[in-house]
Amino acid sequence: MTESIIAADTVADHNRAREEDLRRDYDHLGEQLARRGIKIDAIREKVESFGVAIPSWGVGTGGTRFARFPGEGEPCNVFDKIEDCAVIQQLTRATPTVSLHIPWDKADPKRLKQAASRFGLGFDAMNSNTFSDARDQRLSYKFGSLSHADAAVRRQAVEHNLECIEIGKTVGSKALTVWIGDGSNFPGQVNFTKAFERYLDAMREIYDALPEGWKLFSEHKMYEPAFYSTVVQDWGTNYLIARELGPNAYCLVDLGHHAPNVNIEMIVARLIQFGKLGGFHFNDSKYGDDDLDAGSIDPYRLFLVFNELVDAELRGAKGFYPAHMLDQSHNVTDPIESLMLSAVEVQRAYAAALLVDRQGLESYQADNDALMATQTLKTAFRTDVEPILAMARLNAGGAVDPVGAYRAAGYRQKVAAERPAVSSGGGGIV
Repeated sequence: MTESIIAADTVADHNRAREEDLRRDYDHLGEQLARRGIKIDAIREKVESFGVAIPSWGVGTGGTRFARFPGEGEPCNVFDKIEDCAVIQQLTRATPTVSLHIPWDKADPKRLKQAASRFGLGFDAMNSNTFSDARDQRLSYKFGSLSHADAAVRRQAVEHNLECIEIGKTVGSKALTVWIGDGSNFPGQVNFTKAFERYLDAMREIYDALPEGWKLFSEHKMYEPAFYSTVVQDWGTNYLIARELGPNAYCLVDLGHHAPNVNIEMIVARLIQFGKLGGFHFNDSKYGDDDLDAGSIDPYRLFLVFNELVDAELRGAKGFYPAHMLDQSHNVTDPIESLMLSAVEVQRAYAAALLVDRQGLESYQADNDALMATQTLKTAFRTDVEPILAMARLNAGGAVDPVGAYRAAGYRQKVAAERPAVSSGGGGIV
């Protein structure tokens, strides 16, 4: 039997005070959508079945390269992280899986699986770390990992990724995400071509070790930590990597890993078109890779990304099975609250994209009617789908108001009293 960390009575009492108003709002929205030929229950059912993974590192307080200010009740180990993730899933019913990051989450894989199973959680993609040095690591990644000039460093990085695969096999993961910080800070520091060749050779060895049914996700990033050149710097290079490695290699799109005005939704469309979209790290940004809460800055862009995803879903695009995960740094908020709201924002974008009049949009596009085409998207985006999201949570046993229920339960205060305080350290994102 699945355990709940927050008492079921607490959630039920919180819902009871809101359910009547919710049902009225839901019925009213249902009438409005019916006039547009949309069945609200069909949208709700799709939302109920949609999930986004929680990154284990997301439940801790983040930071910048300048400072990090720990919050109360921070998780002290991976098992604390799993409990925090279980609270998010209990209240939102939108986050059924956890994505582990090794070596920070390294523990007995059987214990990890048992701990997650207690709360009905599964595991999403494994994440390796060759962008920073772990404690007692023999060789440093200061000048790169999978593309390093020293074969011994590359071997160490490959072996680490193979270890992540082995852990993932035991816990039930089906994918490995590889992001590297390799690059250069000065012109002439590295040979671009040779560095990329070394990277591809190392990735081929990792790819060849994938178990049956697994996927390999490569992730691009425009800059940081290297500020002159980056080995995997954009979606075009990422696509080349996936194509070179083979049919089980895909591109992962982090919404923050692009220049501010890049057309991310078009990148998504291109990767779908050529069968190489692996999935997403959802977040938001203002200046660069800020890792802000999903939908907090530009919810319309998030909607436009989902417009492409729903288009592919409805037309049955070949090989279209994207993975969804949040990837955020929570510097000034309670991470659990931010992750709950971000999961809801991702669902909101999905629900709104399902409301797009696809037939009308296609007609306007064929007639080159730019104004009505964009208004068709805006009509769906402006629709308040909150009653659909809340009803989906209620039907699935979650909370009508996740943050409200969380605060009423006093979970943060409880774990703050139980977990040792974390002292403030230097900069760096957890």
